[in-house]
Amino acid sequence: MIKIGMGLTGFGVFFLFFGMILFFDKALLAIGNVLFVAGLAFVIGLERTFRFFFQKHKMKATGFFLGGVFVVLIGWPLIGMIFEIYGFFLLFRGFFPVVVGFIRRVPVLGSLLNLPGIRSVSNHIFGNRTFKPSK
Repeated sequence: MIKIGMGLTGFGVFFLFFGMILFFDKALLAIGNVLFVAGLAFVIGLERTFRFFFQKHKMKATGFFLGGVFVVLIGWPLIGMIFEIYGFFLLFRGFFPVVVGFIRRVPVLGSLLNLPGIRSVSNHIFGNRTFKPSK
């Protein structure tokens, strides 16, 4: 199930990116939204997805994210994507320091993130947390 979920999520991100490249094509963005949310449900499970989105302290973020999905689906892709991006950053802001710490350990990308100016900006925005792989 996790492989299916990762595939759905990957295709969702691809369609979202491709939809934005093609001047906010509403059909591609709608497909990307549906695939992304379905993939997330397949990866972490339906109950955990529901609990993640509907925690009391994340209701504002969920409202913006799912509201943006709805606005894209009814045909206003630019406004919907602005809502979605804002909601996405509010929902997943706790994961960003971990992701940046992981990217710092990747050979080419890590050297880019460790450049003096970029390192200070990323430390200021995302914190100085490092990724520690499990044993």
